[in-house]
Amino acid sequence: MSTPAPPAPEESDDVRTLHKLGYAQELARVLGGFSNFAISLSIICILAGGITSFHVGFCSVGGASIGIAWPLVGLFALCVAATMGQIASAFPTAGGLYHWAATLGGRGWGWATAWFNLAGLVAVLAAINVGTFRFALGAFAPDVKPTPAMQFAVVALITASHAIINHLGIRVTRILTDFSGYWILFVAVVITVALGVAAPSYDFERLWTFTNYSGFPHSPEPGVEGAESVDPVWPAKQSLVWLFALGFLLPAYTITGFDASAHVSEETENAARNVPRGIVRSVWVSALFGWFMLCAVVLAMRDPTAVAERGEQAFVFTMGDVLPRWLCLVLCGGIVLAQYLCGLATVTSTSRMAFAFARDGGLPFSKWVRFVSPRFRTPPVSIWLVATLAVLFTLFAEAYATIAASAAVLLYISYVLPTAIGVIAYGRWWTAMGPWTLGRWFRPLAVISVLGCGLLLVIGVQPPSEKAAYVVGAMVAVLTVMWFTVARYTFPGPPHGIETRAQADSIAAAEAAVHEGEKGAAP
Repeated sequence: MSTPAPPAPEESDDVRTLHKLGYAQELARVLGGFSNFAISLSIICILAGGITSFHVGFCSVGGASIGIAWPLVGLFALCVAATMGQIASAFPTAGGLYHWAATLGGRGWGWATAWFNLAGLVAVLAAINVGTFRFALGAFAPDVKPTPAMQFAVVALITASHAIINHLGIRVTRILTDFSGYWILFVAVVITVALGVAAPSYDFERLWTFTNYSGFPHSPEPGVEGAESVDPVWPAKQSLVWLFALGFLLPAYTITGFDASAHVSEETENAARNVPRGIVRSVWVSALFGWFMLCAVVLAMRDPTAVAERGEQAFVFTMGDVLPRWLCLVLCGGIVLAQYLCGLATVTSTSRMAFAFARDGGLPFSKWVRFVSPRFRTPPVSIWLVATLAVLFTLFAEAYATIAASAAVLLYISYVLPTAIGVIAYGRWWTAMGPWTLGRWFRPLAVISVLGCGLLLVIGVQPPSEKAAYVVGAMVAVLTVMWFTVARYTFPGPPHGIETRAQADSIAAAEAAVHEGEKGAAP
């Protein structure tokens, strides 16, 4: 007698929701609420952007850029996160922003959002890994002057290791990103306490005092033997109001990447609730812990002007000036580890975005990019694709500030597009909300998000980061031409309506393929 086939596993609410949206459960759904929160917390990583971009804020108006500008931008980022959370709850799919814009505004808006989001995430990955290299070099080998070739080689090695770990499956990545969530907060608290104890005085007025540090660091006087010219963080300006606005870029560079929680929606249990919670929680936790840590740095400075003269090394110089050498090195080691794990989580998020866009036919060679390994339940081609693109991007913009500016500008464009569409669609053709909702607060918070993003876009392309404007301008021009000549005729967009029902057979086949692969890979 033949053995009867085992009953099919019971379909969860998450899988049913995914099927209704027209997609198969190909990725492994193993992330809980904390893991979803931890991946966004890891990418925001106040020990990465908050430290490597510290000079971007401090060399604008000094302590006021930390005491005042940081919490202001933190509240703005919380508005963006909250509005994103409501949309994520209604449409919990990989790809996040792309899928939301396409569903609410049409496939053209989704296509544009996807490209801006993907480019922004690639730039973020490049910025994180370049920042990790430069911070580690400044902390442990300050006398070594990095060359473009050295930076490219080290960043390539770091990024390749991230891709290898991600290739091995979300379960491996989950362990490291969960650890990263705890590690970031632990190291931030230790830095805050250590600097608070070691501070030579507690001049709290520094935190709201405006000091013009534009033009810092200064180049040495001509004729000084062995001295090299340096570029100032910001060109010399007289307007404290404009410099204060430029200081917004420190928290704006740091508090980005929280869309990661949405990108791993299809790997998160109870995604309609856990994804929006992960987005919002990662923002307010990062904003709060980051503010306390950076305020401690400002208070610990013996001479703020001398710190401003250190430019990119301002943070490391402050720690080394007031802390014992051994403690400074230990903390720098903890920071480098956190920055490395930040890059690891960014590869996870970016590869899911590429996978989701390719799944709907949005990328060249989509058939290969969307491939999911039956053994590891990961999209290996998209993982290696985004890793390669991030490394290549550093060749275009070897300056850290330009890479970071490009990342922030591109990401905030992708954040604001679905939110702006949501303001129009809300209550009209978008009437079915998810279980996590802002109610009547959605529209006003969405309007604040759109206006704030517009301001950040203007600030983010100012010299010496004008290359970011070239990146955005070139993207807009290329995407416009591509859409009207090719993509509008070839890009189908996400499945919906009759198309969704027609997907049933392909959904079943895709899920059967990955499950069979899992059985074949089992010992």
